[in-house]
Amino acid sequence: MIVTTTKFGQHHLILIANTNENSTPQLVEVNWLLNDKSWRDSKSFDKIKKHYVLNDDDFKFIDKNDLSSSDATQSLLLTAIEQLNEYADGRRNAFDLPLDISLGTEFQQQVWQALQGINHGETISYATLAKRVGNPKGFRAVANANGKNPFSIIVPCHRVIASDGKLGGYTGGLDKKRYLLELEGSMSKF
Repeated sequence: MIVTTTKFGQHHLILIANTNENSTPQLVEVNWLLNDKSWRDSKSFDKIKKHYVLNDDDFKFIDKNDLSSSDATQSLLLTAIEQLNEYADGRRNAFDLPLDISLGTEFQQQVWQALQGINHGETISYATLAKRVGNPKGFRAVANANGKNPFSIIVPCHRVIASDGKLGGYTGGLDKKRYLLELEGSMSKF
């Protein structure tokens, strides 16, 4: 597993990538990193170790400035950082990155895939998302799956709001959800 961090606005993100059994690099996590916290404090770190049967030594941190485009996994991290920067600058509305969603349950994977169908600048309710995944009464389960999303920003869980029009929750914090919705021009609707 290759790990790096990057600045995103006033915040920092952790990015983790790995090569699957077919030698294809995939992102394993892109998530908010709390201020003054190590990448090992990522919300998914222990779950990733357990899922992939890894120990701490199986993770290699590489500063983003030292990533090499000649290594496929590191190149993927460089591409992810580039796409995140384009998104932050308003030059990108959707991401085109290979994701390893196997960390989630079948239902979580279904929700994460449905999240990718929410367009830039659009918001929907948890109830609407529940209908989209074929579980119209499962808005709480959908909200829980949303909170377990290991690909903040790239899999746009920030675009899901409460049915009453309020922002609802966000694992990265409401300040970050508000920031992303402002980037996409959605905050004027609230």
